[in-house]
Amino acid sequence: MGGMSDSPAPLADPHIVFDAAEGPRDLVILGSTGSIGTQAIDLVLRNPDRFRVIALSAAGGRVALLAEQARRLRVRTVAVAVPDAVPALREALREQYGTGEPLPEILAGPEAATQLAAGDCHTVLNGITGSIGLAPTLAALEAGRTLALANKESLIVGGPLVKALAEPGQIIPVDSEHAALFQALAAGTRADVRKLVVTASGGPFRGRTKSELANVTREQALAHPTWAMGPVITINSATLVNKGLEVIEAHLLYDIPFDRIEVVVHPQSYVHSMVEFTDGSTLAQATPPDMRGPIAIGLGWPQRIPDAAPAFDWSKASSWEFFPLDDDAFPSVGLARHVGTLGATAPAVFNAANEECVDAFLAGRLPFNGIMDTVTAVVAEHGTPTTGTSLTVADVLEAETWARARARELSAKATAEARA
Repeated sequence: MGGMSDSPAPLADPHIVFDAAEGPRDLVILGSTGSIGTQAIDLVLRNPDRFRVIALSAAGGRVALLAEQARRLRVRTVAVAVPDAVPALREALREQYGTGEPLPEILAGPEAATQLAAGDCHTVLNGITGSIGLAPTLAALEAGRTLALANKESLIVGGPLVKALAEPGQIIPVDSEHAALFQALAAGTRADVRKLVVTASGGPFRGRTKSELANVTREQALAHPTWAMGPVITINSATLVNKGLEVIEAHLLYDIPFDRIEVVVHPQSYVHSMVEFTDGSTLAQATPPDMRGPIAIGLGWPQRIPDAAPAFDWSKASSWEFFPLDDDAFPSVGLARHVGTLGATAPAVFNAANEECVDAFLAGRLPFNGIMDTVTAVVAEHGTPTTGTSLTVADVLEAETWARARARELSAKATAEARA
């Protein structure tokens, strides 16, 4: 197996196959009741000769679904982050399994997903939402598991920590954009790459000016035109924070400088991202909007899973459009480049402040434009990080705690001023 031409190899390298397995791959799915988890399980159930799920984790808010998944997959272990969910989960499992059949082992608590990630399996799919996915990401890498990474936040907030642990080829990206880049990069060496082009649907507010975004509602922001996702990711797509996070993620995964990572708006969401090579050619990875394709790459690489997701009907006419990003209406991408360049704890501050502001917006405590206004203010107050390359998990947690508290303070102040 040959890697890309430069050394060291990037975190996600399509030329390197990490710990290939024969026969069904044993999987651990973290965040099994969320959007990524449920689609991954659909893929597994359609391919029992390729995959076998041995453990599931979820937050604990949908125990009936978790119990149904456990029974259908016949897993050994289920885990919930909230210990109070255990009685309801146990009862749901009894209803699914019936009398006389042993129930799977139940783990509970904030460390439960991390414990599963370090367990004996081939691949860990980290589909947890938010920076709480950092500990499981680190645990999976340290245990030597292949990591199918849908939890972009763990890479973004803990970039140096992840890079210190990951072996070449150990991370397979599951975000549709980064799975697209991953596949396109297989066509050349890193020295051949001129730029990465990350596509964005533009969200529900594509084409609106900043002033036109001032009074958009929660319901409007949650109405994504092409993707069905959880509320936090959907709001991040409306502000394009999600795209800013993806720029940082692409930089960390592929070791491409920020000035060679471009964002373009592509409303149809058919082209998931592109790689422009030095000879002038551009390779685009395209499928109809469906996350099962990227998930299949994450779980099955270097093999492709037949019929993992729908394909295009090329007998029908269609139009594919591309537009430049409006940085004034959507300043999130530029701010993400800034914090990504700063490094250390700056991305963690950006991400944590945004999570708090999204919660405030969803609860009606902050206007839509107030999300980025507040995040920008928190990032500015944080200033230039001093931890450098000596970043620790404690540094990340401390920075996140401060950013969340400061974001709540500024959100509350903005709300009070608006009502005065």
